Amino acid sequence: MHKNIAVIILAAGKGERMKSSLPKVMHNICGQPMLAYVLSLTRTLKPKKTVIVLGHQYEAIQNKLPAEITAVRQRKLLGTADAVREALFKLKGFKGTVLVLYADTPLLKKESVDKLLEYHTENKLDATLLTARMNKPKGYGRIVRDKYSSISAIVEEKDADDFEKEIKEINTGIICFNKSSLEAALKKVRPDNRKKEYYLTDTIKILYKNGKLVDGVKINDIHEAIGVNSRLELARANLVMQQRINEKFMRSGVTIADTYSTFISYGTRIGRDTLIYPFTVIERDVRIGKRCFIGPFAHLREGTRVADDVTVGNFTETTRARIGAKTLIKHFSYIGDAAVGARVNIGAGTVTANFDGRSKHTTVIKDRALIGSDTVLVAPVKVGRGALTGAGSVIIKNIPDNKKAVGVPARILKGKR
Repeated sequence: MHKNIAVIILAAGKGERMKSSLPKVMHNICGQPMLAYVLSLTRTLKPKKTVIVLGHQYEAIQNKLPAEITAVRQRKLLGTADAVREALFKLKGFKGTVLVLYADTPLLKKESVDKLLEYHTENKLDATLLTARMNKPKGYGRIVRDKYSSISAIVEEKDADDFEKEIKEINTGIICFNKSSLEAALKKVRPDNRKKEYYLTDTIKILYKNGKLVDGVKINDIHEAIGVNSRLELARANLVMQQRINEKFMRSGVTIADTYSTFISYGTRIGRDTLIYPFTVIERDVRIGKRCFIGPFAHLREGTRVADDVTVGNFTETTRARIGAKTLIKHFSYIGDAAVGARVNIGAGTVTANFDGRSKHTTVIKDRALIGSDTVLVAPVKVGRGALTGAGSVIIKNIPDNKKAVGVPARILKGKR
């Protein structure tokens, strides 16, 4: 936990390269908006206050923010220094370290931010930059150092000369400042660049010229520096985040047969000794128990809850479904808005017809029921404990415990199953 810090998150950009009506920072990466990753990271730092600067589609983003986040609006997009100046109005009375983050850098790790903050505070610096080394640093600001290897400036690529463009060390955009030093430097920032904007990066040159202490911390994982400004960069970030998620599950005892064809959303929970086969998609808000077999070509959608020792097999889709322990759903099924008990066997081609054209309804299948192949369960409907449906049946009425139903529409046969 870091003492006496405040966080400013910059999220005012239009994101024109996304070619989207959706705000850039609300685009999903592994089932979660990229902004949510930055907010989650910020929360772990336990700052005194967090201020987010919004501009384009202000209300659409503000409505999604947690209550503890303070939002300010940059009415004219005059650059990052102007955005930080707007945020500082909400930090009056605060004295300490101001950490500046960007809402479009979702791959940044807490370990890197911790390292940056610790180095900054231990050395009592006026500004500390998070830098990275890139062999092809196109699009990023370059770190300029003096003959003593001290950081003397950041030059944005659009303003860089040929020599500066050859520099491999880049600015990730993540900077922490002593608040009073930041305020003093911001007063001297001028829009002397091609875009006629107020660059936050210009504060580094200003601080250096005034004899202030400026240094940097390099990150090892270059992926953390990826800023998402286009659909192509969104796809790249998604790929990196997916591998992180998959690796985390494997370290916790889950087997993933092919990490490159398995797509698991952020926030999913999976128990030990579960095996995920290739070409499986697991969306957010899914819980899977221990020793399960999922896939291949399975699609577990939001609200799915899978207990221990369950098989959800080939070409099976679930949504808002609760599936009890030791139940088998091995192939070609759709189980939506369903409560399925324990030790149920659901035959191939089973469908819960949950939508009547106006609203969704629930199917209940109790423990040890046997659902024959190609059964259609027209919700709302209940299948009793130990009941059985014949292959190809269409179930439109409740089936009592231990009874058998067959036909279209299904009729309940006399006697026990």
